[in-house]
Amino acid sequence: MSENWHSVPAKTTHRMRSFFVYVTLLLLAFLAGFVPMWLKSRANAGSLADAQRRLSLARMENSLASAAIDARRGNYETARLAASEFFTVLRTETSKGADSAFSDEEISRLQPLLSRRDEIITQLARGDGTAADLLSDVYVSYREVVHQ
Repeated sequence: MSENWHSVPAKTTHRMRSFFVYVTLLLLAFLAGFVPMWLKSRANAGSLADAQRRLSLARMENSLASAAIDARRGNYETARLAASEFFTVLRTETSKGADSAFSDEEISRLQPLLSRRDEIITQLARGDGTAADLLSDVYVSYREVVHQ
């Protein structure tokens, strides 16, 4: 009886060791698959953030270019809506701080453009043809800042 009593824990200890070895191997296999995918995911997240930043800047530029072209063609209401969209997005983006698509230097260089908003929107609402020149100037200034 005493032999059976000592042999049972030995079998149980062997099974527990085997169980822990299998669990450890499964965990290592999981990590071997998970870690490279996690690293790749982090790299892709950085690429996605950069692509979203560039898309945001391109959309803003497109709104401004549309406003300038529409104003040149005499479509002042369409130009006013596009210009208003540009200035609204620009103001929102420059006030985000560290989360902005713009660097601190770009934000400081873009502030003078925001100060021209009311003048341009008012001229477009009145159908004033000089708004097209102002929008063209703002467009050139915006491109200089963003595409330096």
